[in-house]
Amino acid sequence: MTWSHINIIRDDGTPAEAVAPVIISASRSTDIPGFYSDWFLHRLKQGYSAWTNPFNGIKSFVSYSKTRFIVFWSKNPQPLIVHLPELKLMNIGCYIQYTLNDYEAEGLEKGIPGLANRIETFKNIVDILGVGSVVWRFDPLILTDRINEDALLAKIENIGDQLQGYTEKLVFSFADIMSYKKVKTNMQRSGINYREWTTDEMMHFAGELAVLNKKWGYSLATCGEKVDLGQYGILHNHCVDEDLIIRISPDDDQLMDFLGVTVKYPEMDIFGNNDARGSVLMLPDGRCAFKTKNNKDKGQRLFCGCMVSKDIGEYNSCAHMCEYCYANTSKELACSNLATHKKNPFAETITGR
Repeated sequence: MTWSHINIIRDDGTPAEAVAPVIISASRSTDIPGFYSDWFLHRLKQGYSAWTNPFNGIKSFVSYSKTRFIVFWSKNPQPLIVHLPELKLMNIGCYIQYTLNDYEAEGLEKGIPGLANRIETFKNIVDILGVGSVVWRFDPLILTDRINEDALLAKIENIGDQLQGYTEKLVFSFADIMSYKKVKTNMQRSGINYREWTTDEMMHFAGELAVLNKKWGYSLATCGEKVDLGQYGILHNHCVDEDLIIRISPDDDQLMDFLGVTVKYPEMDIFGNNDARGSVLMLPDGRCAFKTKNNKDKGQRLFCGCMVSKDIGEYNSCAHMCEYCYANTSKELACSNLATHKKNPFAETITGR
């Protein structure tokens, strides 16, 4: 999908051309809620931000003039809480992909708050946005000389028990370290004795997780995984999820028009059959969302089910210090870029450059 382009006036008064996406991803590349919430809300009000292509270094611009929905990704969205009322006033919908892992004892995520604090943040945001608007991710699932399958299941059970009533879904993935050069390098540099998952181990883990889920009833889904776990009721996830966006913002006419969705109550024909057939999403209030458009993001990984969105983050800017990070070349570079941001916290780009 090609976003529409519009002309903008930059902070320095010069003109530029910008893409104008309807749905924003904030972000797969860094933790915007955790480190850059103030920056993002400022840029949203300014009407645009700049984004530097990680492959060619070219700066491009993103206009927020048509933005109707934001998907946040975070391990510590607590700083975003104060800004949620502002988003509501701007009539911009959102939900949060909240990665809530437990690698405290192993020190794999040194820069994030303690687990109890993060669980409390999860609940606080659900109280504001509603159940369904905060998606629990335990991602990735890592095997090391200190973490086996049983340990991971115990960690998931502990968190899952505490989130009952606050989440509808658990999304997970199996760490695929060899496929990501940055991850492999970062793990080896830190002396983490990891190992890859075998297909048999994935299947066994999925079966055990499905048994565990009988007491919760969460929807279980994998993120970007080739392995088919459908026999355990585990689906392939859509992290930028069209159906969830429709559920949250069915009355946003501009958003529904972009998605190719008509929201209405089903109509009965003379034989007593309704028209709620085909590609239809049933809404809690009895209405149906009739979908007529394929919005899948063809630019993502082969097994990614996300719909199209524009990611506004930049790599090498997340300072959570996760040992398995795929978004940072090094912790030092990420911390350096965060320090540069703090010197110029409302610049066009996240890094302040």
